[in-house]
Amino acid sequence: MEMNRFYYYLFLYFLLLFRNTSFWFLYRVSDMLYLFLIYVLKYRKHVVMTNLRESFPEKPEEEIRQIARAFYKHLCDISVEGVKAFSLRKKDILKRYTLLNPEILEPYFRKKQSVIAVLGHYNNWEWGSLAAGIFFQHKPVAFYKPLSNLYIDNYIQKTRAKEGMILESVSRTSQTFRRMKKTPSIFIMVADQSPMNLKLAYWVPFLNHDTAVLHGTEKHAVQNNYPVFFADVQKVKRGHYTASIELLVANPAETEPGEITHKFMQRLEKQIRAKPEYWLWSHRRWKHSKG
Repeated sequence: MEMNRFYYYLFLYFLLLFRNTSFWFLYRVSDMLYLFLIYVLKYRKHVVMTNLRESFPEKPEEEIRQIARAFYKHLCDISVEGVKAFSLRKKDILKRYTLLNPEILEPYFRKKQSVIAVLGHYNNWEWGSLAAGIFFQHKPVAFYKPLSNLYIDNYIQKTRAKEGMILESVSRTSQTFRRMKKTPSIFIMVADQSPMNLKLAYWVPFLNHDTAVLHGTEKHAVQNNYPVFFADVQKVKRGHYTASIELLVANPAETEPGEITHKFMQRLEKQIRAKPEYWLWSHRRWKHSKG
């Protein structure tokens, strides 16, 4: 048996273990994972602590450590929630993930106007991809980096499609925008990753750093003049989230270069500063420096 197929079956077996588990048991697994990550593996401890200290130089060390511990707990929660996502039923999604203001997009849908929703790696973005197909009248389209294992990659695409979500490779972003031109769509773009090509990146002040930001969201918003919305995802309590949609830019074609990117990163920073433990601090976000 080829290795990719072997890993695929191993992946399915792992998912099966969580398919019928209760949420109570799920979070006991998260608790044990937390103890392992923080005390045994010490997962990316240096990265997490450096990111927090440099982003919040005004905070005392004890508060930084409290944020770090809360971050690891949340990271473990969203990790097990990500596995559980493959077997979540519609009623579970409706119970645990609430879109507070879907009506904000209705005028655009009536006009057959596509929109862009932009967000960061904050709170649970995986369950959000499932909820999008339930709550939005627009056709939800999300972009991702395909896995090297095609069996697992195809499985993920099929599970997301069950609730109406279309997953497209980031390498086909432009083609996807063109293909969906006549379909009222909401293009969901997670835009706080480190860009591969710094020559095309925008540099913005973000969390006390000069930060390179992906240019794709702004590029496609301006080219198509699709209104840009910020998706504010909040954790109400363990395993329960809300999302609200805020208009960020109404007419992208009328903006200055970099304006949309700056507005998004400013709004994301406001979200992170309010509850910093829910952002992905283990990411090597500032591995590139300006100039």
